[in-house]
Amino acid sequence: MRLQPRLRSLLFVPGDRPERMVKALGLGADALILDLEDSVAPAGKEAAREHVSAFLAEPRTMPLFVRINPLDSGLADDDLAAVLSGAPDGIMLPKAEGAASLAALDAKLSGDIAILPIATETPAAVFALGSYGGVSPRLIGLTWGAEDLPAAIGAATSREADGSYTAPYQLARSLTLFGAHAAGVPAIETVYPDFRDLDGLAAYAARGRRDGFTGMMAIHPSQVAVINAAFTPSLEERAHAQKIVDLFAANPGAGALQMDGKMVDAPHLKAAKAVLALAAD
Repeated sequence: MRLQPRLRSLLFVPGDRPERMVKALGLGADALILDLEDSVAPAGKEAAREHVSAFLAEPRTMPLFVRINPLDSGLADDDLAAVLSGAPDGIMLPKAEGAASLAALDAKLSGDIAILPIATETPAAVFALGSYGGVSPRLIGLTWGAEDLPAAIGAATSREADGSYTAPYQLARSLTLFGAHAAGVPAIETVYPDFRDLDGLAAYAARGRRDGFTGMMAIHPSQVAVINAAFTPSLEERAHAQKIVDLFAANPGAGALQMDGKMVDAPHLKAAKAVLALAAD
């Protein structure tokens, strides 16, 4: 595939707001998601397609994804017909339900267009999170959402009073994380809805990176810098990782070694190399 960028931050931009698309180019996000789905009212879909198509035709300075409407919505084919001539870098697929959805969208695409599914928005989707691997080289990651799923099953909310996820949505998040890694692609954390709470966002993004997510979606420009910082290894992390790599390089063939009073072994070396790879990106 042509596109294998590092996706720390993916900023949503409504497809019916062309002025925001232009402004978003200079906000530091690793990619933009030009949205034709939830942020666009039914009456505005056609105009949004025209705006997104025109924006895609401009000289490109960063990866541009398009979130189309779900495959079974009756709108997806019109979305694709409008935007594919502009060669978006990727298509975000909402309400994806595993391998079948990935294969269905893959069959509609040509060239080097990547696919990023939102993989937890229906009950059936949750049971298909382990099926994405080996289906299409277009798969560039998996992400999830905690808004559509509770609505689909009649739940009152996906969150506790303190903002943390209730057990069913903790499960959906975890299965997305493991499903992505099983498929060999990055896991992308879902949005943090309160764009005014940057401290809460920083803590949330830090937990995502701690758990194995490598990036996160943003709904507001103010969130981009916080997300980028959270998913970029600090100088201290880089130094620690380099120390582990150097230690094993100096002791070839060793299975476990002592460093700073603690034992380090193959999993630590693998994690250290991953940190240095992120830093290099």
